[in-house]
Amino acid sequence: MVNIIFKLVAILALTASLGINNTAFALSKVTASIDSNPVMSNESIVLTVTADDSVERDALDTSPLATDFIIARTEVSSQTSMVNFKTSRTTRWQIVLIPRKTGKLIIPALQLENHYSNAIAVTVVEQGSTHSTKQQDIFISAELSTNDIYVQQLVTLTVKLHIGVQLQRGSLTEPTLSGATIVQIGKDQESDGIINGKRYRIIERTYAITPEQSGELTLISPMFAGEIMVQSQRRSGFLSFGETKPVNILGEKLSLTVRPIPDSYSSNASWLPSELLTLHQEWQPVSSQGKNEFKVGEPITRTITLTAAGLAKSQLPIIPMSAPPGLKVYPDQAELHSNLSKERLVSQKKQNFALVASQAGDYILPKVTIAWWNTVTNKYQQAVLPEQTITILPNSDANKEFSPLNNTNAGEHIIGSAQQPPHTTTNASPIIIKQSSMLQWLFLALWLFTLLAWLSHVIYLKRGKKMKANTDNKTPINNHYLALMAACKQNNAEQAVNLIVPWINNLKPKLAITTLSEVLTFANDSAFTQAVNDVQQDLYGKNTDIDTWQGKALLSAVQNINAKSVKIADNDEMKLNPS
Repeated sequence: MVNIIFKLVAILALTASLGINNTAFALSKVTASIDSNPVMSNESIVLTVTADDSVERDALDTSPLATDFIIARTEVSSQTSMVNFKTSRTTRWQIVLIPRKTGKLIIPALQLENHYSNAIAVTVVEQGSTHSTKQQDIFISAELSTNDIYVQQLVTLTVKLHIGVQLQRGSLTEPTLSGATIVQIGKDQESDGIINGKRYRIIERTYAITPEQSGELTLISPMFAGEIMVQSQRRSGFLSFGETKPVNILGEKLSLTVRPIPDSYSSNASWLPSELLTLHQEWQPVSSQGKNEFKVGEPITRTITLTAAGLAKSQLPIIPMSAPPGLKVYPDQAELHSNLSKERLVSQKKQNFALVASQAGDYILPKVTIAWWNTVTNKYQQAVLPEQTITILPNSDANKEFSPLNNTNAGEHIIGSAQQPPHTTTNASPIIIKQSSMLQWLFLALWLFTLLAWLSHVIYLKRGKKMKANTDNKTPINNHYLALMAACKQNNAEQAVNLIVPWINNLKPKLAITTLSEVLTFANDSAFTQAVNDVQQDLYGKNTDIDTWQGKALLSAVQNINAKSVKIADNDEMKLNPS
């Protein structure tokens, strides 16, 4: 019983002793240190502030550092340990600083509750200075293609990150320029290089910068933030986490002079500052002897290419294209490209224009003009494609008879005999028989019999056709009409267009129509006109090998016109839209 009481007293005494120790523990000292001295300009140093107690993370006032240093980032950690029943606590701040200037700088004493850290003198030397005792492990170089430009003129910025140590991780921020558009061009390029005997891994990045305001501007280069591997020399402070060290590197600030739009520049023209701007054209198909001669119904493509140096592809203007009456223009969607050549951005806009002529003749295309400002000569200039004259020749192939039997796209096998008008006289060669008169009379009888059979067959066909038209009131059938319906059902746009004129000519031979324009005028049908425009748009207005045209609309319009023609007498003028 006495032993039990003695043990309880000992435990209570030990607990009281521990409580006294914990109560007596309080903040008594704050220390500060840096990881390197001297330091190069734009290179970071790590300031470590340690307190011998557990305090709040935001208890340390770091605002005095902002006078001479850029505070890149701050990390706070706490640690508690117990040795021989003695508890100790520490709070540690690791602050990454970048000097704002060179020379002798002072890291001031920082206040934590009623205690202050020690002040530290640090020497900041210029990069490449003779006072520097070591080469930088990581540094950034930045260069502008030019530092004197016009407003909205594109300038390229080349940024190179040099890494001479083992990198754990890192990132590069974007450059900043007030009142400007900044876009990265292409992907990062990596290479190796040796500078002053030290090998570096070089990461190169290019930006296109377009200022939207004039004046004297300052470009802030990108900042690198990361962690590098270091050899472990101590197991405390910032180096205790995976043997890495934080680094922040800031590039140099660059000056840029941006001029306003000159007063001599025409206010009616779009402002396009460029080192070089050109227009180029091509024609398809290529005419012989260099002449712009084409045929009616033949698809014509005019390709205009605009090339500009020192402009982004988003700045390239619309290429104007107009045409005289009788010539329809179907523009394709423009193709835009940009390439970096000798630190100059070269952009290009390529656009195809499909031209469709409804009838033969000469057509004059107006000149194409793009106004721009030459930043090399500081003068107003114009890129011009001269006025073009194209000749549309009659297309004899458009009125050739179309045989569905020879066309695999017709979709229907049409069986019919050659029709010859009853009044047509057949010039037969005389038959001379020298052997006997009996044989001569036999051949004559056979010839008369064949002639009578043929006449009877023709009369029968005409009578059957007339009876069928009067009783069933169906659409008159001809080979071109059947083939046109088949082409529409199979969504064959090219075949359908080629069959429209022959179909109408077969329907009304007296009209002698030769062009689609005459067909539309004769038909005077809005649905038919829209359907023909749609198929032309599909053929000549798209730069694609995929045929997306659907022939339902044209099929319906053609059937409607063909059906109405049945109700019109052969000697009367066909009227498709009765009032």
